[in-house]
Amino acid sequence: MIIVLAGTSDARKLALCIQQAGYDVLATVVTEHAADQLRASGLAVHLGRLTSEQLAELIRVKKAKAVVDASHPFAEEASKNAMQATAEAGVPYIRYERQAAHVAYERVTFVDSYEEAAELAAKKQGVIMLTTGSKTLSIFAKKLLGLPNTRVIARMLPRKDNMEKCEELKFPQENIVAMQGPFTKELDKALFQHFGVTLLITKESGKVGFVDEKIAAAQELGIETIVIRRPSIQYGTVYSQFSDVVKALQQIVPLSIHS
Repeated sequence: MIIVLAGTSDARKLALCIQQAGYDVLATVVTEHAADQLRASGLAVHLGRLTSEQLAELIRVKKAKAVVDASHPFAEEASKNAMQATAEAGVPYIRYERQAAHVAYERVTFVDSYEEAAELAAKKQGVIMLTTGSKTLSIFAKKLLGLPNTRVIARMLPRKDNMEKCEELKFPQENIVAMQGPFTKELDKALFQHFGVTLLITKESGKVGFVDEKIAAAQELGIETIVIRRPSIQYGTVYSQFSDVVKALQQIVPLSIHS
């Protein structure tokens, strides 16, 4: 048994790839929507957030031979919990991380945190589009909502909890874009033009996170962009190709002994 921390589209594909290589796979996710997609693909699923202690217990109960951490590049807590759990349970930890996007747009400013992005945006003002998700929305709401000459557009997944968070933070309905990707450059451009966006805030989520499309759309329209760098975590060896993850598993957990 191999436990895969999933939840993103590329993580689901990786879990299937590992299963197709001959391993039993249990994928962990935190939303019912992601769980349904995994089950529809024929994967076993554990639904719900896991502390390091809970994951270590799951490893023991399932007799897992390794954990593949394919969580989102910004799911810092999940990765740290996985590293701690595997150390406690005495099984190998393998990190898969989607490739970083190459950014060559001269109007991009890189920052190291959501707080830094919010502070910089507060100085620039204008029509600001957030594509940073709902988890950190309160950081931007605190700094930006109510500023003069400032309108904040929040783009996020169309989930009930996200809408409740927007309501709680007093985001006007007309400033919420609830959409599920994938997003093309053309769609991004249309949204930016519709709202008259003057500043884009996004995360360095990688090619699969459609960062390339967002920045290309912003570049064509001359929109200034703030990009939040990925958290700096010492994972050890990191793989960005499915085949490399499978090869690593085959070396660490030969199929003849996996269960």
